Amino acid sequence: MSWARIMAPLSGGPSDAVTLAAAKALAAPFNAELAAAYAPADAADLMPWMGEGFMGGVQVAALDSLKEAAEIGGRHAEEHYAAVDYAKKTFLTLAPPVAAGLALEARLSDVVVFTTDPARGRGPLVEAFQQVLMEERRPVLVTRGAVSEISGTVVVAWDGGREATRAARVAIPWLQKAGKVLILAAPAATPRDFDPARLKEHFAERGVTADVETLAHAGDPGPILLSAALAAGADILVAGAFGHPRFQQFIFGGTTRHLMQAEVGPSLLLTH
Repeated sequence: MSWARIMAPLSGGPSDAVTLAAAKALAAPFNAELAAAYAPADAADLMPWMGEGFMGGVQVAALDSLKEAAEIGGRHAEEHYAAVDYAKKTFLTLAPPVAAGLALEARLSDVVVFTTDPARGRGPLVEAFQQVLMEERRPVLVTRGAVSEISGTVVVAWDGGREATRAARVAIPWLQKAGKVLILAAPAATPRDFDPARLKEHFAERGVTADVETLAHAGDPGPILLSAALAAGADILVAGAFGHPRFQQFIFGGTTRHLMQAEVGPSLLLTH
């Protein structure tokens, strides 16, 4: 198994440099393509506010401002892209409808990289993050900064569920190169009946040597897993995203929301 294409959606803002650095760190060990995709604001998103076929002065001015902002953002995105010292890289600007272009590029990528701002509901790439993770169900790396060398520690949060298992499978190319892999299991914090040794066996059959740490704490798995990941010195925490219904997540917060909102912790490799 390997990764061949790492995608980095760009907004034209300062965070693009962080996104690209993390994407490069993921791509380089596999000689994978680093695909930078500038996602400008889409004029189509304004159309519901324009009235029924009426284009007055205010509407025209709004569209002109949006176009100008997109052009400026595109130049900034290309500048950040040009500064990345990596041979196997590509750059494209997503054309309207931007959401359709983003979906296609995400589908053709092994992992899509975002910073923590979109994951926390901030900045221009919020909708892009939600689309890629929840609608396209593509693996997403939420980076908290520069991703460490591949020889670092990766922890895998596993409860036997569909989302967590899919995340563990997706992460195998990275796990095969990691310095240390630790499976975190918190059986007292979930109603599921599972044996983490099964995932350890699954990894071993694919060339991944992993240790298992069983956490005895009950309660919300989010703080339990995050604390254990910090104690292990993890660079990346692999986890399933939103394993419960979205309405329940909205009311109660949920493990995924806690991990994404945390101010400190490892980068997150999430799948839904």
